[in-house]
Amino acid sequence: MRYDLNLLPVFLAVMEERSVTRAAQRLGITQPALSNALTRLRAMLMDPLFIRERYGMQPTQKAEELAPIIAAALASLDTAILGQRDFDPAKSTQLVTLAPNSYVELVLVPAIVARLREQAPNMAVRLTPFGTDLAETGVISGSTAMVLGRVVDPPDNLVVQHVMDDGLACIVRRGHPTVDRKMTRKQYEQLKHVNVLPPGRLRVGLFQALEKQGLKREVAVSVTHFLAVPEVVAVTDYCATLPAQICRKLASDKRLKVLPSPVDLGTFPVEIAWHVRYRDDPAHRWLRALVSDVAAEVAALGEVASTKKG
Repeated sequence: MRYDLNLLPVFLAVMEERSVTRAAQRLGITQPALSNALTRLRAMLMDPLFIRERYGMQPTQKAEELAPIIAAALASLDTAILGQRDFDPAKSTQLVTLAPNSYVELVLVPAIVARLREQAPNMAVRLTPFGTDLAETGVISGSTAMVLGRVVDPPDNLVVQHVMDDGLACIVRRGHPTVDRKMTRKQYEQLKHVNVLPPGRLRVGLFQALEKQGLKREVAVSVTHFLAVPEVVAVTDYCATLPAQICRKLASDKRLKVLPSPVDLGTFPVEIAWHVRYRDDPAHRWLRALVSDVAAEVAALGEVASTKKG
């Protein structure tokens, strides 16, 4: 039987997006063109593959069984074909999809985009959220180039690389009535706190660090993004415990004061992960190196800033 290999990326896109519209956008084709391809795909594989339901396209049992096989087949083709190509970032017009968590989006993504602007000015970047579900990011199917953040329990088809570590510090408003240059354990526990509830594992790490040190915290308000924290702290007597790199960015805000945490809360890792199909792809190798270099530079700047403050 003859197979149209052009239809296989369509299968993976619909499998992941569970939407004809979003799959078409991801592949850069029109919705009618994707619907036509899906019709031919169903005929080729002799199965409905996806059933339209209220909340999107749900895969059939056969589609679930075929998904890892098709992903592996495309990965083998990519390794054989893409591995033979040279890559010139200055000439690249690729659209790169990255899935950073909220921490990485604030701390690393601006520097990554700036570096891409210098070295690959025609390369476009698309961000998709990285929360608790790796499958939703597209990295497991390979449609997303890379996730950036904390990667826990990755499947076998992902490669994980550690790129940096970060610690934790505190912020209060400048002119706080009870906290000056240092914060004691007692002050920390007496203050009310702003808590961040980003998707993913970062919030778990902070709770575990506090518990390990036996440090209590009364949460007055919880927000969903780091950018909301300084706005709340600046107009209250509350305290927030944030990653040190984010505190470094907030140090220039004249409304705020950055302080060391009253006890050592340890560090947390920042990692990147990608599909094994990209292991030998020259463009992806270049991108991984760029992200690693940026992370190392950001981490080094943070260490220098901490040394000067100390």
